[in-house]
Amino acid sequence: MRSRLTPVFLSAGGRPSFPDPHLADENGMLAIGGDLTPERLRLAYDHGIFPWYDEGLPPMWWSPDPRAIIDPTHLRISRSMRRVLQRSGFAVTSNCAFAQVIRACASNRPEGTWLTSDMIEAYEELHHQGDAQSFEVWRDDALVGGLYGVQRGAAFAAESMFHTVANASKVALIAAVTSLFAAGIELFEVQFLTDHLASMGAFNIRRAEYLARLNEARSKPLRLR
Repeated sequence: MRSRLTPVFLSAGGRPSFPDPHLADENGMLAIGGDLTPERLRLAYDHGIFPWYDEGLPPMWWSPDPRAIIDPTHLRISRSMRRVLQRSGFAVTSNCAFAQVIRACASNRPEGTWLTSDMIEAYEELHHQGDAQSFEVWRDDALVGGLYGVQRGAAFAAESMFHTVANASKVALIAAVTSLFAAGIELFEVQFLTDHLASMGAFNIRRAEYLARLNEARSKPLRLR
């Protein structure tokens, strides 16, 4: 069996490629460099790889182990959250304000953001091409929460959420999980297991299992819009 690699350096332009995601280092970093073309991003998500880096640095590509996922069977909606869903006055839409959602995800971060301007433009282009989806939570015509992610076949990789009022990001996640699985999504990834996501029913699986499930799900044709 081959040992894990130090991150591979990728060149921009040309036909995109990535190393085997099983060979990421102990932190999950797989490669550095390349570009954020739609072709490279689609290839990355097809193989369980995503970009994550800071402004001013080259793209860094990750495939951590374990990976966090969520599904309707494990989704936890507390009694208090059910009351919020019934009485809060929230309205949920999908793919109505992708640009607003991704920019809100970048700006509502006291600790700073990994969503660089190049990444925002790249994901907006993926959205225009039908490969990235957003869910928006509104109150009184104001955008107060949402999430966005990348869809590949019957797999969805949630990238980021935001809220400006309490519970709005939870509403977005609940709406995304329930509606996407109802539409045919079979694998919903949330990357890293945070306390917040764990409280809503997300759980870890090993990267090998995730990649096997991803390979099966992404091969199934599914158009959400």
